[in-house]
Amino acid sequence: MLMSSNRESGGEAKLRYGPNGFRVLRPGNHVICAASGVPVALEDLRYWSVERQEPYASAQLATERLKP
Repeated sequence: MLMSSNRESGGEAKLRYGPNGFRVLRPGNHVICAASGVPVALEDLRYWSVERQEPYASAQLATERLKP
């Protein structure tokens, strides 16, 4: 994952999600899960949708969100 070295920036980060990682567009220490609305620390972020450009807090939430 490509993460900013500026870890002192608090608040919500803006990311660009790719198939193998993400790029930090605006520094921050978390993103908001698109399915649950809970904050997810960048170091804990493991699930996202490249197509929808959305982060998820867990595999279960990602699966539920991406169901047809």
